[in-house]
Amino acid sequence: MGSRVKKDKHVYVCQECGQTEAKWLGRCPGCGGWNTLEEETLPDEAGKKHRSRAPSAAPQPLKDVDSGGGEQRISTTMAEADRVLGGGLVSGGIVLLAGEPGIGKSTILMQILMGLASEGRKVLYVSGEESLEQIRLRSERLGHIPDTLFVASETDVEAITSMVGQYSPEVLAVDSVQTLYHSSIASAPGSVAQVREGAARLMGAGKTAGLPVILVGHVTKEGSLAGPRVLEHLVDAVLYLEGDRTHSFRLLRTVKNRFGPTHEVGVFEMTSSGLKEIGNPSQLFMSRSSTGMPGSVTVPCVEGTRPILVEVQALVAPSYLGTPRRTATGFDSSRLALLIAVCERYLNASFYNKDIFLNVAGGMRLTEPAADLGVITALYSSLRQRPVPAGCAVFGEVGLTGEIRPVGRAKLRLEEAWRLGFKQCIIPAANLEKEGLSNKYNKGLLPMNKLLQLEDIF
Repeated sequence: MGSRVKKDKHVYVCQECGQTEAKWLGRCPGCGGWNTLEEETLPDEAGKKHRSRAPSAAPQPLKDVDSGGGEQRISTTMAEADRVLGGGLVSGGIVLLAGEPGIGKSTILMQILMGLASEGRKVLYVSGEESLEQIRLRSERLGHIPDTLFVASETDVEAITSMVGQYSPEVLAVDSVQTLYHSSIASAPGSVAQVREGAARLMGAGKTAGLPVILVGHVTKEGSLAGPRVLEHLVDAVLYLEGDRTHSFRLLRTVKNRFGPTHEVGVFEMTSSGLKEIGNPSQLFMSRSSTGMPGSVTVPCVEGTRPILVEVQALVAPSYLGTPRRTATGFDSSRLALLIAVCERYLNASFYNKDIFLNVAGGMRLTEPAADLGVITALYSSLRQRPVPAGCAVFGEVGLTGEIRPVGRAKLRLEEAWRLGFKQCIIPAANLEKEGLSNKYNKGLLPMNKLLQLEDIF
Protein backbone atom coordinates (compact mmCIF):
# COMPACT_ATOMS: atom_id res chain seq x y z
CA MET A 1 0.00 0.00 0.00
CA GLY A 2 1.57 3.29 -1.13
CA SER A 3 2.24 6.12 1.26
CA ARG A 4 -0.39 8.84 1.33
CA VAL A 5 0.88 12.30 0.38
CA LYS A 6 -0.42 15.04 2.62
CA LYS A 7 -1.76 18.00 0.70
CA ASP A 8 -1.25 21.59 1.79
CA LYS A 9 -4.30 23.26 3.27
CA HIS A 10 -5.62 26.24 1.32
CA VAL A 11 -7.89 28.93 2.70
CA TYR A 12 -9.27 32.21 1.40
CA VAL A 13 -8.40 35.28 3.45
CA CYS A 14 -9.90 38.77 3.15
CA GLN A 15 -7.13 41.28 2.44
CA GLU A 16 -9.06 44.06 4.19
CA CYS A 17 -10.17 42.58 7.51
CA GLY A 18 -8.43 39.17 7.75
CA GLN A 19 -11.63 37.06 7.65
CA THR A 20 -10.86 33.42 6.76
CA GLU A 21 -13.16 31.24 4.66
CA ALA A 22 -12.89 27.66 3.42
CA LYS A 23 -14.03 28.62 -0.11
CA TRP A 24 -13.93 31.69 -2.28
CA LEU A 25 -16.75 34.20 -1.90
CA GLY A 26 -17.44 37.29 -3.94
CA ARG A 27 -18.20 39.35 -0.84
CA CYS A 28 -16.44 39.10 2.50
CA PRO A 29 -18.88 38.22 5.34
CA GLY A 30 -16.70 40.16 7.80
CA CYS A 31 -16.29 43.61 6.28
CA GLY A 32 -18.61 43.42 3.27
CA GLY A 33 -15.83 44.16 0.76
CA TRP A 34 -16.16 42.81 -2.77
CA ASN A 35 -13.47 40.62 -4.39
CA THR A 36 -11.18 40.91 -1.37
CA LEU A 37 -10.73 37.18 -0.64
CA GLU A 38 -7.50 35.66 -1.93
CA GLU A 39 -6.21 32.12 -1.70
CA GLU A 40 -3.40 31.45 0.76
CA THR A 41 -1.55 28.33 1.85
CA LEU A 42 -1.28 27.63 5.54
CA PRO A 43 2.19 26.74 6.90
CA ASP A 44 2.99 23.08 7.49
CA GLU A 45 1.72 22.01 10.90
CA ALA A 46 3.33 18.55 10.89
CA GLY A 47 6.41 19.53 12.85
CA LYS A 48 4.52 21.40 15.53
CA LYS A 49 3.11 18.25 17.13
CA HIS A 50 6.59 17.00 18.02
CA ARG A 51 8.10 20.37 18.92
CA SER A 52 9.34 20.46 22.48
CA ARG A 53 7.56 22.97 24.66
CA ALA A 54 9.43 25.09 27.18
CA PRO A 55 8.10 24.91 30.72
CA SER A 56 5.65 27.69 31.44
CA ALA A 57 6.57 30.36 33.95
CA ALA A 58 4.92 30.07 37.35
CA PRO A 59 2.41 32.83 38.22
CA GLN A 60 3.48 35.35 40.83
CA PRO A 61 1.77 38.20 42.68
CA LEU A 62 1.60 41.36 40.61
CA LYS A 63 2.89 43.51 43.48
CA ASP A 64 6.11 41.42 43.53
CA VAL A 65 6.86 42.03 39.85
CA ASP A 66 9.82 44.35 39.29
CA SER A 67 8.78 47.27 37.09
CA GLY A 68 12.37 47.95 36.07
CA GLY A 69 12.32 51.50 37.39
CA GLY A 70 9.31 52.54 35.32
CA GLU A 71 8.99 53.00 31.59
CA GLN A 72 12.13 54.14 29.80
CA ARG A 73 11.45 56.95 27.33
CA ILE A 74 13.64 57.88 24.36
CA SER A 75 13.00 61.34 22.96
CA THR A 76 12.48 61.47 19.20
CA THR A 77 14.17 64.94 19.18
CA MET A 78 10.93 66.30 17.64
CA ALA A 79 8.71 68.02 20.20
CA GLU A 80 5.53 67.45 18.17
CA ALA A 81 6.22 63.71 17.83
CA ASP A 82 7.03 63.44 21.56
CA ARG A 83 3.74 65.21 22.35
CA VAL A 84 1.78 62.60 20.39
CA LEU A 85 3.71 59.65 21.83
CA GLY A 86 3.35 60.91 25.38
CA GLY A 87 7.01 61.80 25.92
CA GLY A 88 8.91 59.70 23.39
CA LEU A 89 9.53 56.09 22.37
CA VAL A 90 9.22 53.39 25.03
CA SER A 91 11.91 50.72 25.31
CA GLY A 92 10.49 47.55 23.78
CA GLY A 93 7.46 49.43 22.41
CA ILE A 94 6.14 48.86 18.90
CA VAL A 95 4.87 51.94 17.04
CA LEU A 96 2.86 51.73 13.82
CA LEU A 97 3.08 54.87 11.64
CA ALA A 98 0.28 54.87 9.06
CA GLY A 99 -0.87 57.24 6.35
CA GLU A 100 -1.77 57.58 2.70
CA PRO A 101 0.94 57.04 0.07
CA GLY A 102 2.97 60.20 -0.49
CA ILE A 103 1.74 61.98 2.65
CA GLY A 104 5.22 62.09 4.24
CA LYS A 105 5.55 58.94 6.39
CA SER A 106 9.06 58.09 5.20
CA THR A 107 10.11 61.74 5.53
CA ILE A 108 9.08 62.14 9.16
CA LEU A 109 10.50 58.70 9.98
CA MET A 110 13.88 59.61 8.50
CA GLN A 111 13.89 62.92 10.41
CA ILE A 112 13.20 61.10 13.68
CA LEU A 113 15.92 58.52 13.01
CA MET A 114 18.47 61.16 12.03
CA GLY A 115 17.66 63.07 15.22
CA LEU A 116 18.13 59.94 17.34
CA ALA A 117 21.40 59.09 15.59
CA SER A 118 22.65 62.66 16.05
CA GLU A 119 22.53 62.04 19.82
CA GLY A 120 24.88 59.09 19.41
CA ARG A 121 22.25 56.33 19.37
CA LYS A 122 22.76 53.36 17.07
CA VAL A 123 19.81 53.30 14.68
CA LEU A 124 18.93 50.67 12.06
CA TYR A 125 16.63 51.65 9.20
CA VAL A 126 15.40 48.81 6.99
CA SER A 127 13.56 49.72 3.79
CA GLY A 128 11.77 47.25 1.56
CA GLU A 129 10.61 49.90 -0.92
CA GLU A 130 13.79 51.86 -1.69
CA SER A 131 17.36 51.02 -2.60
CA LEU A 132 20.27 52.31 -0.52
CA GLU A 133 21.02 54.95 -3.15
CA GLN A 134 17.46 56.25 -3.03
CA ILE A 135 17.55 56.42 0.77
CA ARG A 136 20.80 58.43 0.60
CA LEU A 137 19.37 60.90 -1.93
CA ARG A 138 16.25 61.42 0.18
CA SER A 139 18.18 61.89 3.41
CA GLU A 140 20.62 64.48 2.00
CA ARG A 141 17.92 67.14 1.78
CA LEU A 142 17.00 66.62 5.44
CA GLY A 143 20.35 67.74 6.84
CA HIS A 144 23.59 66.23 8.08
CA ILE A 145 23.71 62.41 8.01
CA PRO A 146 24.94 61.02 11.38
CA ASP A 147 27.58 58.30 11.58
CA THR A 148 25.44 55.97 13.71
CA LEU A 149 22.54 55.71 11.26
CA PHE A 150 22.71 52.33 9.50
CA VAL A 151 20.49 51.45 6.55
CA ALA A 152 19.62 48.22 4.76
CA SER A 153 17.35 47.24 1.88
CA GLU A 154 15.70 43.98 2.93
CA THR A 155 12.25 42.37 2.97
CA ASP A 156 12.99 38.97 4.56
CA VAL A 157 11.85 38.99 8.17
CA GLU A 158 14.42 36.39 9.21
CA ALA A 159 17.23 38.49 7.72
CA ILE A 160 15.99 41.58 9.57
CA THR A 161 15.85 39.79 12.93
CA SER A 162 19.36 38.46 12.23
CA MET A 163 20.57 42.04 11.68
CA VAL A 164 19.10 43.02 15.04
CA GLY A 165 21.06 40.30 16.78
CA GLN A 166 24.26 41.10 14.89
CA TYR A 167 24.34 44.92 15.14
CA SER A 168 22.36 45.43 18.40
CA PRO A 169 20.73 48.75 17.43
CA GLU A 170 19.02 50.97 19.97
CA VAL A 171 16.12 51.78 17.61
CA LEU A 172 14.77 49.74 14.66
CA ALA A 173 12.58 51.12 11.86
CA VAL A 174 11.01 49.11 9.03
CA ASP A 175 9.47 50.75 5.96
CA SER A 176 7.03 49.28 5.21
CA VAL A 177 5.31 46.34 6.86
CA GLN A 178 3.46 45.56 3.60
CA THR A 179 6.74 44.58 1.90
CA LEU A 180 7.81 41.97 4.48
CA TYR A 181 7.70 38.26 3.83
CA HIS A 182 8.53 35.08 5.73
CA SER A 183 9.67 31.92 3.96
CA SER A 184 7.28 29.71 5.95
CA ILE A 185 4.27 31.51 4.45
CA ALA A 186 3.44 30.60 0.87
CA SER A 187 1.41 33.71 0.10
CA ALA A 188 2.80 36.86 -1.54
CA PRO A 189 4.20 39.84 0.39
CA GLY A 190 1.48 42.23 1.49
CA SER A 191 -1.06 39.49 2.13
CA VAL A 192 -2.78 39.16 5.48
CA ALA A 193 -0.73 36.15 6.53
CA GLN A 194 2.60 37.74 5.60
CA VAL A 195 1.85 41.09 7.24
CA ARG A 196 0.65 39.43 10.41
CA GLU A 197 3.59 37.03 10.63
CA GLY A 198 6.17 39.73 9.85
CA ALA A 199 4.80 42.13 12.45
CA ALA A 200 4.64 39.36 15.06
CA ARG A 201 8.27 38.34 14.47
CA LEU A 202 9.53 41.93 14.72
CA MET A 203 7.43 42.50 17.82
CA GLY A 204 8.98 39.43 19.45
CA ALA A 205 12.50 40.60 18.59
CA GLY A 206 11.78 44.08 19.94
CA LYS A 207 10.24 42.89 23.20
CA THR A 208 13.07 40.42 23.82
CA ALA A 209 15.84 43.00 23.29
CA GLY A 210 13.98 45.96 24.81
CA LEU A 211 14.24 47.62 21.42
CA PRO A 212 11.83 50.33 20.21
CA VAL A 213 10.46 49.32 16.80
CA ILE A 214 8.77 51.68 14.34
CA LEU A 215 6.73 50.08 11.55
CA VAL A 216 5.37 52.01 8.58
CA GLY A 217 1.98 50.99 7.15
CA HIS A 218 -0.08 52.22 4.24
CA VAL A 219 -3.72 53.30 4.33
CA THR A 220 -6.34 52.09 1.86
CA LYS A 221 -8.56 54.40 -0.21
CA GLU A 222 -11.30 53.92 2.42
CA GLY A 223 -8.97 55.45 5.02
CA SER A 224 -8.32 52.28 7.03
CA LEU A 225 -4.97 50.62 7.64
CA ALA A 226 -3.99 48.27 4.81
CA GLY A 227 -3.69 44.65 5.91
CA PRO A 228 -5.40 42.90 8.84
CA ARG A 229 -6.88 44.89 11.69
CA VAL A 230 -4.92 42.58 14.00
CA LEU A 231 -1.92 44.81 13.26
CA GLU A 232 -3.43 47.55 15.37
CA HIS A 233 -3.95 45.08 18.22
CA LEU A 234 -0.37 43.80 18.06
CA VAL A 235 1.41 47.13 18.36
CA ASP A 236 1.60 49.45 21.36
CA ALA A 237 0.89 52.72 19.54
CA VAL A 238 -0.78 53.62 16.25
CA LEU A 239 -0.02 57.03 14.72
CA TYR A 240 -1.76 58.43 11.65
CA LEU A 241 -0.13 61.12 9.50
CA GLU A 242 -3.02 63.03 7.97
CA GLY A 243 -3.38 65.93 5.58
CA ASP A 244 -4.29 67.00 2.09
CA ARG A 245 -1.42 66.72 -0.37
CA THR A 246 -2.62 69.96 -1.98
CA HIS A 247 -1.86 71.74 1.32
CA SER A 248 1.43 71.90 3.18
CA PHE A 249 -0.02 71.11 6.62
CA ARG A 250 0.27 67.65 8.17
CA LEU A 251 -1.30 66.37 11.39
CA LEU A 252 0.23 63.51 13.35
CA ARG A 253 -2.59 61.94 15.35
CA THR A 254 -2.59 58.98 17.74
CA VAL A 255 -5.51 56.55 17.74
CA LYS A 256 -3.99 54.02 20.15
CA ASN A 257 -1.27 54.39 22.78
CA ARG A 258 -0.69 51.96 25.62
CA PHE A 259 1.87 54.25 27.26
CA GLY A 260 0.44 57.71 26.65
CA PRO A 261 -2.55 59.85 25.64
CA THR A 262 -4.76 59.10 22.65
CA HIS A 263 -6.09 62.60 22.08
CA GLU A 264 -2.97 64.61 21.25
CA VAL A 265 -2.07 65.90 17.80
CA GLY A 266 1.19 67.19 16.32
CA VAL A 267 1.18 69.87 13.62
CA PHE A 268 3.78 70.01 10.84
CA GLU A 269 4.35 71.91 7.62
CA MET A 270 5.84 70.18 4.59
CA THR A 271 8.80 72.10 3.19
CA SER A 272 11.58 71.40 0.70
CA SER A 273 13.82 70.36 3.60
CA GLY A 274 11.33 68.01 5.25
CA LEU A 275 8.58 68.41 7.81
CA LYS A 276 8.82 71.55 9.94
CA GLU A 277 7.31 71.54 13.43
CA ILE A 278 4.60 74.13 14.08
CA GLY A 279 4.62 75.22 17.71
CA ASN A 280 1.90 77.86 17.20
CA PRO A 281 -0.60 76.39 14.71
CA SER A 282 -3.30 79.03 15.37
CA GLN A 283 -1.14 81.84 14.10
CA LEU A 284 -0.24 79.81 11.03
CA PHE A 285 -3.84 78.92 10.15
CA MET A 286 -4.94 82.51 10.65
CA SER A 287 -2.06 84.10 8.76
CA ARG A 288 -4.07 84.26 5.54
CA SER A 289 -7.44 84.78 7.19
CA SER A 290 -10.21 86.51 5.24
CA THR A 291 -12.17 87.52 8.34
CA GLY A 292 -14.28 90.63 7.85
CA MET A 293 -15.87 89.18 4.71
CA PRO A 294 -19.39 87.70 4.61
CA GLY A 295 -19.33 83.96 5.22
CA SER A 296 -15.99 83.92 7.09
CA VAL A 297 -15.95 82.94 10.78
CA THR A 298 -13.11 82.12 13.19
CA VAL A 299 -13.74 79.02 15.33
CA PRO A 300 -11.55 78.10 18.35
CA CYS A 301 -11.33 74.31 18.29
CA VAL A 302 -9.38 71.96 20.55
CA GLU A 303 -7.16 69.13 19.30
CA GLY A 304 -6.16 67.07 22.32
CA THR A 305 -5.01 69.64 24.87
CA ARG A 306 -4.06 72.19 22.22
CA PRO A 307 -6.39 75.04 21.17
CA ILE A 308 -6.27 75.94 17.48
CA LEU A 309 -8.07 78.81 15.78
CA VAL A 310 -9.32 77.91 12.30
CA GLU A 311 -11.30 79.79 9.70
CA VAL A 312 -14.64 78.41 8.45
CA GLN A 313 -15.79 79.77 5.10
CA ALA A 314 -19.29 79.42 3.67
CA LEU A 315 -20.72 80.42 0.30
CA VAL A 316 -24.49 80.47 -0.19
CA ALA A 317 -25.51 81.20 -3.79
CA PRO A 318 -28.74 80.86 -5.84
CA SER A 319 -29.12 77.43 -7.40
CA TYR A 320 -30.26 76.85 -10.96
CA LEU A 321 -30.37 73.09 -10.59
CA GLY A 322 -33.28 70.84 -9.69
CA THR A 323 -31.36 69.63 -6.64
CA PRO A 324 -29.15 72.29 -4.98
CA ARG A 325 -25.58 71.27 -4.27
CA ARG A 326 -24.24 70.74 -0.75
CA THR A 327 -20.45 70.52 -0.67
CA ALA A 328 -18.29 70.43 2.47
CA THR A 329 -14.49 70.29 2.71
CA GLY A 330 -13.05 69.56 6.15
CA PHE A 331 -16.48 69.06 7.70
CA ASP A 332 -18.93 66.15 7.81
CA SER A 333 -21.54 66.44 5.03
CA SER A 334 -24.24 64.73 7.10
CA ARG A 335 -23.65 67.14 9.97
CA LEU A 336 -23.86 70.05 7.53
CA ALA A 337 -27.26 68.85 6.27
CA LEU A 338 -28.50 68.65 9.86
CA LEU A 339 -27.32 72.19 10.66
CA ILE A 340 -28.95 73.53 7.48
CA ALA A 341 -32.27 72.03 8.59
CA VAL A 342 -31.90 73.63 12.04
CA CYS A 343 -31.19 77.01 10.39
CA GLU A 344 -34.31 76.82 8.25
CA ARG A 345 -36.46 75.88 11.21
CA TYR A 346 -35.24 78.32 13.86
CA LEU A 347 -33.64 81.20 11.95
CA ASN A 348 -36.34 81.65 9.29
CA ALA A 349 -33.62 81.20 6.67
CA SER A 350 -34.42 79.65 3.27
CA PHE A 351 -31.74 77.37 1.86
CA TYR A 352 -33.96 75.06 -0.22
CA ASN A 353 -33.11 76.89 -3.47
CA LYS A 354 -29.48 77.71 -2.63
CA ASP A 355 -26.19 76.02 -3.43
CA ILE A 356 -24.08 75.72 -0.26
CA PHE A 357 -20.31 75.34 -0.18
CA LEU A 358 -18.46 74.99 3.13
CA ASN A 359 -14.70 74.96 3.56
CA VAL A 360 -12.36 74.73 6.55
CA ALA A 361 -9.36 76.79 5.48
CA GLY A 362 -5.82 75.41 5.65
CA GLY A 363 -6.69 71.75 5.17
CA MET A 364 -7.95 71.24 8.73
CA ARG A 365 -10.84 68.89 9.49
CA LEU A 366 -13.37 69.78 12.21
CA THR A 367 -15.00 66.85 13.99
CA GLU A 368 -16.03 68.23 17.38
CA PRO A 369 -19.59 69.57 17.87
CA ALA A 370 -18.17 72.85 19.24
CA ALA A 371 -17.85 73.98 15.60
CA ASP A 372 -21.65 73.81 15.01
CA LEU A 373 -22.38 77.41 15.94
CA GLY A 374 -19.45 78.65 13.87
CA VAL A 375 -20.72 76.78 10.79
CA ILE A 376 -24.26 78.13 11.20
CA THR A 377 -22.90 81.65 11.71
CA ALA A 378 -20.88 81.36 8.49
CA LEU A 379 -23.93 80.12 6.56
CA TYR A 380 -26.17 82.88 7.91
CA SER A 381 -23.51 85.54 7.27
CA SER A 382 -23.16 84.48 3.64
CA LEU A 383 -26.92 84.28 3.15
CA ARG A 384 -27.50 87.81 4.52
CA GLN A 385 -24.27 89.15 2.98
CA ARG A 386 -23.28 90.65 6.31
CA PRO A 387 -19.87 89.99 7.88
CA VAL A 388 -19.36 88.85 11.45
CA PRO A 389 -18.24 91.75 13.69
CA ALA A 390 -14.49 92.33 13.44
CA GLY A 391 -12.39 90.55 16.05
CA CYS A 392 -15.17 88.10 16.98
CA ALA A 393 -14.77 84.32 17.34
CA VAL A 394 -17.59 81.76 17.62
CA PHE A 395 -17.97 78.34 19.22
CA GLY A 396 -20.81 76.23 20.62
CA GLU A 397 -22.82 73.06 20.02
CA VAL A 398 -26.26 73.40 18.43
CA GLY A 399 -29.08 71.01 19.31
CA LEU A 400 -31.97 69.89 17.10
CA THR A 401 -34.37 72.15 18.99
CA GLY A 402 -32.28 75.24 18.28
CA GLU A 403 -30.70 75.51 21.74
CA ILE A 404 -27.01 76.37 22.19
CA ARG A 405 -25.39 73.68 24.30
CA PRO A 406 -22.17 74.11 26.36
CA VAL A 407 -18.85 72.68 25.20
CA GLY A 408 -15.74 71.59 27.05
CA ARG A 409 -12.61 73.66 27.70
CA ALA A 410 -14.27 77.00 26.96
CA LYS A 411 -11.64 78.92 28.96
CA LEU A 412 -8.84 77.31 26.94
CA ARG A 413 -10.50 78.39 23.69
CA LEU A 414 -11.01 81.94 24.95
CA GLU A 415 -7.41 82.29 26.10
CA GLU A 416 -6.17 81.33 22.64
CA ALA A 417 -8.57 83.75 20.92
CA TRP A 418 -7.60 86.63 23.23
CA ARG A 419 -3.91 85.84 22.74
CA LEU A 420 -4.28 86.33 18.99
CA GLY A 421 -6.06 89.66 19.35
CA PHE A 422 -9.76 88.75 19.34
CA LYS A 423 -11.86 90.95 21.63
CA GLN A 424 -15.30 89.34 21.28
CA CYS A 425 -16.57 85.78 21.30
CA ILE A 426 -20.01 84.25 20.83
CA ILE A 427 -20.28 81.40 23.35
CA PRO A 428 -23.00 79.23 24.91
CA ALA A 429 -24.62 80.96 27.86
CA ALA A 430 -24.30 77.75 29.90
CA ASN A 431 -20.51 77.96 29.68
CA LEU A 432 -20.57 81.45 31.16
CA GLU A 433 -22.50 80.19 34.19
CA LYS A 434 -20.77 76.85 34.47
CA GLU A 435 -17.11 77.85 34.35
CA GLY A 436 -17.40 81.25 36.01
CA LEU A 437 -15.28 83.02 33.43
CA SER A 438 -13.37 86.01 34.77
CA ASN A 439 -14.23 89.66 34.17
CA LYS A 440 -11.39 89.71 31.70
CA TYR A 441 -13.63 87.84 29.27
CA ASN A 442 -17.08 88.98 30.42
CA LYS A 443 -16.71 92.35 28.73
CA GLY A 444 -16.22 90.74 25.34
CA LEU A 445 -18.46 87.68 25.63
CA LEU A 446 -21.76 87.38 23.79
CA PRO A 447 -23.62 84.48 25.50
CA MET A 448 -26.43 82.74 23.60
CA ASN A 449 -29.14 80.32 24.76
CA LYS A 450 -31.05 79.91 21.51
CA LEU A 451 -30.13 80.09 17.88
CA LEU A 452 -32.69 82.83 17.26
CA GLN A 453 -30.42 85.27 19.13
CA LEU A 454 -28.01 85.11 16.19
CA GLU A 455 -30.27 87.49 14.27
CA ASP A 456 -29.51 90.25 16.79
CA ILE A 457 -25.80 90.11 15.97
CA PHE A 458 -26.42 90.72 12.27
